[in-house]
Amino acid sequence: MIIYTYPVRTAFTDRDLEMIRPEMKIKALEFTQNPTHLPFFFIFQFFQLLWYLPNTTQYLCFFGGYHSVLPVWFGKVFKKKCTIQAGGMDCINMPEIGYGNFRKKWLRKATIYSFKNCTLILPVAQALVKQHYQYDSSISPNQGLINLIPNLTTPIQVIPNGFDTDFWKDTQLKRVPYSFITVATGTSNPSRAKVKGYDLIEELATNHPDWKFTLVGDSSYQTKNPNVSVLGKKTASELLELYNTHQFYLQLSGSEGFPNSLGEAMSCGCIPIGSAVGAIPEIIERKEFILFQKDIKKLELLIGNILSSDYLSMQDLFSQRIQTVYPYSRRKMELLSVLSG
Repeated sequence: MIIYTYPVRTAFTDRDLEMIRPEMKIKALEFTQNPTHLPFFFIFQFFQLLWYLPNTTQYLCFFGGYHSVLPVWFGKVFKKKCTIQAGGMDCINMPEIGYGNFRKKWLRKATIYSFKNCTLILPVAQALVKQHYQYDSSISPNQGLINLIPNLTTPIQVIPNGFDTDFWKDTQLKRVPYSFITVATGTSNPSRAKVKGYDLIEELATNHPDWKFTLVGDSSYQTKNPNVSVLGKKTASELLELYNTHQFYLQLSGSEGFPNSLGEAMSCGCIPIGSAVGAIPEIIERKEFILFQKDIKKLELLIGNILSSDYLSMQDLFSQRIQTVYPYSRRKMELLSVLSG
């Protein structure tokens, strides 16, 4: 039996369970993101792992952090494989925008211990392994596991996310002209909103009152722009309709691993506009849709160039890219291969 641990349940973890459960026995154990609950959860997780130990064949962790310390320790002591899927913030040190595991002393120690002592690391993007970050000039350029843990010797294998393109598809709904959408959770926290590029989106909205912006994922986020609609978390079916009624998807994050919603939106026919961080440039591929430096003037110029082109003809191209390069079947095959090996 695989013991699967993660700090909080997300679409990523649900999808992994959906991929693995039909093929292998797996038990999901959720940890916590609340710092005040950490002592209790360490004790609770220890006894959980001890209880399941006789039937445990290996450990799988989504993200490195506090929740992965004990699975890694159990793996070393009891000679069981422990794999960590690196997803983003566990490979980043950006105190300038309040992001990344490596900016906090004890979380940094937990993350380094986990990555140095696990059996295998599975990042969702090559940029999480090592990157020379240049998007925001106020942030240190040395990012990624190799830069942040120079003596790291744990084997690394990149397995990108995959998408169910039978579900995430263009349903031929009428799209609102000059409509932009983005999806992110936790953005009522100002630091999180900045990480997700909401400061740039708000500037865009102020400069273009005739354009429509939809921010999905946190109903508590506050905006002063009347052309910005704020929606809470949505079901997959609701997101499918939202993607299909908007023309553009904005992924202007200051940091990312492999953003799920970007791939979903592209698969649904949205025109992507993304920042040059994480896997975003790889996913979008075409440079004319990438913002290489965080600057509102450069963003305005980029969007202006797109709007003056035959951008509507690009919908099928972006949709086909997700279908071809990032299918659900590819991630499932590669993940199962690692777990069964």
